[in-house]
Amino acid sequence: MSSEPARRLFFALWPDEATRRRIAALAGEVAPKPVPAANLHLTLAFLGRCGAAELDCLRAAAGEVRAEPFELELDFLGGWARKRIQWLGTSRPPEALLALVAALNTALADCGYQPESRPYAPHITLSRKAGQPLSRRLETPVRWPVGDFVLAESVPTDAGVRYEVLARWPLG
Repeated sequence: MSSEPARRLFFALWPDEATRRRIAALAGEVAPKPVPAANLHLTLAFLGRCGAAELDCLRAAAGEVRAEPFELELDFLGGWARKRIQWLGTSRPPEALLALVAALNTALADCGYQPESRPYAPHITLSRKAGQPLSRRLETPVRWPVGDFVLAESVPTDAGVRYEVLARWPLG
């Protein structure tokens, strides 16, 4: 039996460096305590705590996902006041993004994954300690060319949580 501890995992879209810089700059403008730039991502499926056997299944399932590349237009600032979260999202989720999430959910079912019952709401968390989150359309949207998705791990550190990419799969 493995003594390896369970790991907190999620599937996500991981921005390229140019997109990450634009999102981080926007976060710095609208949030007093923004999420570290290295942690910016858009969650596709949150898996929670997983062991080694589950990790093998998740990797294999993700390898079966087929979806097309797309452009994501991040054009809306929103927030959840009760949770004090400021986020960046899209007013028009592309069909290709929704198809990717559906294909991933289907593939992960064989690993015991059950998607949330709430409708999928694509967003990037900009701040977890927003006083009064803003809600408005952006005059200049962030355009993100999406060509792959990742499996990432949430790693606790003394300085806070850090996200590490464990594997990457291309779209198309």
